[in-house]
Amino acid sequence: MRLLFNLMRFIKLFLLSVFFFAVLLFLLSLLLPSRAIVERSGVIDAPVATVYSQVNDLKGWQAWNPWMAGQKINYAATAGQGAYGTWTVTQAEKRIASKVTITNSEPDKGVYYNMDFEGMKSVKGTFNFKPSSDGKGTVIMWRLETQLGYLPWWKFRGFLADRLTGPQLEDGLTKLKSICEGEVK
Repeated sequence: MRLLFNLMRFIKLFLLSVFFFAVLLFLLSLLLPSRAIVERSGVIDAPVATVYSQVNDLKGWQAWNPWMAGQKINYAATAGQGAYGTWTVTQAEKRIASKVTITNSEPDKGVYYNMDFEGMKSVKGTFNFKPSSDGKGTVIMWRLETQLGYLPWWKFRGFLADRLTGPQLEDGLTKLKSICEGEVK
């Protein structure tokens, strides 16, 4: 009988500890921002029109965008506002539907898009560009923004977004730079 009493007391203490740990975790997550922003920028030695033509055409994204590279993509339209492409990614034997849609496109300012992966938060992406100070190149900034909400697991993931996604953006910008500068030569 005493063994049963001690076991019940241990289980009660364990459940209370788990509950208070979960509450503490949730309260700590409230201190984290409810959106994740990842930005990378660089200079491409090509005119703004050349960079814009690459970024505005979704078919070209497969050559430099880390999430679309090597994917079989179905396009509704390939360039400009309203263009979108869909594809499926297999991760851990699970098929994930993906979609990118250009929401706005302005040749002298940038390209704005939404990227959606099934089971994930939607990502708003922006490519802003302007002529470099010498007028021969293009300054480009690639920005991703995700609204995380208030659930702790999304907010902690958002806390790591720059470390997880930043290197992919850098790699994509390096490939884009190589393509655009190759077109100019």
